[in-house]
Amino acid sequence: VQLQASGGGLVQTGGSLRLSCVASARNSNLRAMGWFRRAPGKVREFVAATSWNGDYSSYADSVKGRFTISRDNPKNTIYLQMNKLKAEDTAVYYCAQDQMDQYIVRENLASWGQGTQVTVSS
Repeated sequence: VQLQASGGGLVQTGGSLRLSCVASARNSNLRAMGWFRRAPGKVREFVAATSWNGDYSSYADSVKGRFTISRDNPKNTIYLQMNKLKAEDTAVYYCAQDQMDQYIVRENLASWGQGTQVTVSS
């Protein structure tokens, strides 16, 4: 599967961005998908994930209440709406699709997109 992420950019603190990720595989709508990020000098971390049908979502504590993940299965696309952005949200954001599971994204069993840069200026 190929995953194409977009929507990153430069935004001021408190601003908003919406990331998109389009999956190429036909069965992408049957797999859990999510977002991870890697900040400069840090390891990659989980941000948010959604089940195959969008009924279940999970978030990192650091983004709860500010970020919302959603998906549009007919378009094979997931989104990450990011509001009230902070400087510490600056990172490269990666979308991921679990290779088998419908509800969780396992980093070691996921397919990855190329990443999109989000920079929040204070």
